[in-house]
Amino acid sequence: MKDKNNKLYLISVVFVAILGGLLFGYDTAVISGAEKGLQAFFMGATDFVYSDAIHGFTCSSALVGCIIGSAFSGLAASRLGRKRSLILAGIFFFLSACGSYYPEFLLFDYGKPSFNLMVAFNFYRILGGFGVGLASAICPMYIAEVSPSNMRGTLVSWNQFAIIFGQLAVYFINFLLLGEHTNPIIEETAKGVYNVLPSSDPWTISTGWRYMFGSECFPAGLFTLLVCFVPETPRYLAMIGQDMKALAVLERINGATKAKEILAEIKSTVEEKKEKLFTYGWVVIFVGIMLSVFQQAVGINAVLYFAPRIFESMNMGNPMVQTVIMGIVNILFTLVAIFTVEKWGRKPLLIYGSIGMAIGAAGVAMTNLLGLPAIVSVVSIMVYSASFMFSWGPICWVLIAEIFPNTIRGAAVAIAVAFQWIFNFIVSSTFVPMYNMRLLGMDNFGHIFAYALYGVICVLAAIFVWKMVPETKGKTLEDMTRLWNDRRNKK
Repeated sequence: MKDKNNKLYLISVVFVAILGGLLFGYDTAVISGAEKGLQAFFMGATDFVYSDAIHGFTCSSALVGCIIGSAFSGLAASRLGRKRSLILAGIFFFLSACGSYYPEFLLFDYGKPSFNLMVAFNFYRILGGFGVGLASAICPMYIAEVSPSNMRGTLVSWNQFAIIFGQLAVYFINFLLLGEHTNPIIEETAKGVYNVLPSSDPWTISTGWRYMFGSECFPAGLFTLLVCFVPETPRYLAMIGQDMKALAVLERINGATKAKEILAEIKSTVEEKKEKLFTYGWVVIFVGIMLSVFQQAVGINAVLYFAPRIFESMNMGNPMVQTVIMGIVNILFTLVAIFTVEKWGRKPLLIYGSIGMAIGAAGVAMTNLLGLPAIVSVVSIMVYSASFMFSWGPICWVLIAEIFPNTIRGAAVAIAVAFQWIFNFIVSSTFVPMYNMRLLGMDNFGHIFAYALYGVICVLAAIFVWKMVPETKGKTLEDMTRLWNDRRNKK
């Protein structure tokens, strides 16, 4: 029996790891349902003016923590290990959820908006972002390091499924929490000056947004508890000299005979020497960074974070319902990647997805330019989002988790993921001003420009993948060391 692999054990370990992905999606998307109530709440402050710019930062403040957390992830993965880093991420998720629900804790009067309370709220959101940054880098790394090579792409792709499922879950939970209540009505009374209409639902302004943020406490607590029971990855254990523990984990996943072969291969790469970041040349780091940059620069998170507001501007019914429908479409197309990544490979999915996104973005731009029916724009957004979900969504994480050699993976993944969150912040914080931009006498100029820009970036992403990204289907993590060595030596 010892020579047989244990798929149930592998699946249970990976399931716990992808809960980190679910929290990643949950934490980053919870703002979509809460942001209008939050905006109306802080607009009631008397000691400062809660401007559009401040609201944009408040909606994006978690991304500041994401940048810090992802940059720290390399050090955490190397010093604390993959498992303890995930426990740390879970603790940050939990503290953030509690603090965002009740930012007044011990310091301020409940329900009284002020500048200092807004700072406290943003602090808790940044804490959650730190957890997201850690989880976004380490969850796919953990899954990749415990998975057999023939299943790695599929299992890492499940992490993206969990991210999208987390987003869908929070869309649905926000919808249920809102119930018969309505989002506040905020109108522009002068350029850059907004007021909350007296007819707005007071429950949504005082309480609704708190429940939305607080609902994350439950999955965050469960994740933190369950991570305590999973093993450290065999590749990390081998790197710190705990070969017998590494072998024990490998035996449970791969069987005794295969485990010895894998351990020998791991040791042949991790024992070479303490290698510097650019040991394998600059191209491998550049490719990892650009995968992350393109994943965000195509603009997907601008759509995901502000989906209710975008659908509301199209005047086609309940925007929360349309947001939930988009979440379901995203789930279905993420499954396409999961079940095809080991058959079709990484590069074809990225290229086809880029083309689909370009078509969807062009459809939205043309709808606004030519005044086509709003349904065309809704369908185009769905095409754009669905194309991302079977390509750049999961496949970028697969490649980042597997493309780097063992000895530089922790630092290289940290750098790549930090760039991802930097560009996530740039895209998210610039979308609303760009989307609302008015030029050339056109009220909808920003709608056209934003999606035309994203469409062009999608085309550039396809060209980049075609020219520079190696296919990693069927290769072991140790094969990547040889691949980049060979590329470096040919120059």
